[in-house]
Amino acid sequence: MKFKEFLKKNIKRYLLVVFVILFCAFNISAQSSQNQNFPQGSTQGRTEMTRGTGAIDFPNLSITATSPRTGKEVAFSVQLLLLLTLLTIAPSILILLTCFLRFSIVLDFIKRALSLQQVPPTAVLNGIALFMTLFCMWPTFSKVYNDSFRPLSNNEITLEEAYTKAEAPVRLFMYAQMAGDNSYIGTFTKMAKLPQPKNLTEVPTYVLIPAYILHELTVAFKIGILLYIPFIVIDMVVASILMSMGMMMLPPVQISMPFKLMLFVLVDGWGLLTTQLFNSVVR
Repeated sequence: MKFKEFLKKNIKRYLLVVFVILFCAFNISAQSSQNQNFPQGSTQGRTEMTRGTGAIDFPNLSITATSPRTGKEVAFSVQLLLLLTLLTIAPSILILLTCFLRFSIVLDFIKRALSLQQVPPTAVLNGIALFMTLFCMWPTFSKVYNDSFRPLSNNEITLEEAYTKAEAPVRLFMYAQMAGDNSYIGTFTKMAKLPQPKNLTEVPTYVLIPAYILHELTVAFKIGILLYIPFIVIDMVVASILMSMGMMMLPPVQISMPFKLMLFVLVDGWGLLTTQLFNSVVR
């Protein structure tokens, strides 16, 4: 009974909904039959291509590997291999065969002597050392470029001659830095079981390079010790004053750092440091 009463009450609504659905379906079928665009305002699509449209031409790619047939091809392969090897070890050459090693170590020593942790950053110190190295080594680099790289690029000399002419200025620079202190050359000569050399021409390059690296480390540490002495004195004085005042819990570095900075600025520390480093390299 309840279902019949519910159906009598809502039958008009159901009939109205069915009538609207049938009316919409009739209009859609009529419009599609007349080839009209639906919904209104849309564009009728098509699948035909424009007559002027052509196919895309893809080039044929082929990679072949052949064995060298002439001596020039072999020489070019060797030159390419040597060039890639040189580019790989170029950072090590720049760091170890120049004065960059001395500059970077001394700058790091002065940063630690001033009790500075973050300022200046290590990247800034390395940048300063790099450009100071370029400034000091510019005559050597210019001679290498003029005597070796430029003639080689102009095909005026061979690769072996270019290597010899590029090696000579660098060897002369390293040997000049060790003037008066050939102990490391003697050490490595004994380790290599070679006769003691009398001049630069008798020193092999594989002996000269490690001797120069150890010499630069020694010189850099000597300069670092000399830089540490005045700042250590300031730390000791400040620590003694704090102990006498009974302020044992206060870190001495926290009090001494401003005094060390004022001393470093008043004596123009950066100017004196760079000048003395330059004079230690360029005599």
